[in-house]
Amino acid sequence: MSGWTAAAAALLVCGVAPAAWGAAIGPVRRRVPAQNLVTTLLSLVMLLLAQGYGRPAYTDPALVLAVLGPAGTLLYVRLLADQLAAHPPRPRSLLAVTALSYTAVPVVVLPLCVAASPGRATVKLLVIGALLVLGSRVAARAVTAAVTSGHGRTGPAEGMANG
Repeated sequence: MSGWTAAAAALLVCGVAPAAWGAAIGPVRRRVPAQNLVTTLLSLVMLLLAQGYGRPAYTDPALVLAVLGPAGTLLYVRLLADQLAAHPPRPRSLLAVTALSYTAVPVVVLPLCVAASPGRATVKLLVIGALLVLGSRVAARAVTAAVTSGHGRTGPAEGMANG
């Protein structure tokens, strides 16, 4: 087991598992930010495994997660805006999840860039890192916006049909 696979295993056990538990169980105010954190951490695990096993193709699922993870969070925020407005996430926990995402990405991506050969692989790692950071930012802002506004209790969300 190399250092990269050990780091991936540690991140999987200490980061993804608790975040996945938070995304699967509990109130909506905890599940939505935890879902975004799970996708960010899983993408980082895939990057570490790609380096650990010497398989550059493993970076492709990380890229897909970097794009689709925040999109999934935005979808959940859109569908659950009323519940988030009624029972908002604690500001400290939302800030902690966002800070963890912002911290974990450079801590993983920058050493991978140093270890990767200069060129296309490094650019791909930097793009994935930028997408992860921007996706976390967009998702956190969407959760905050849903908390402050919601959809209102009288009718369906904009663009949603009645029955």
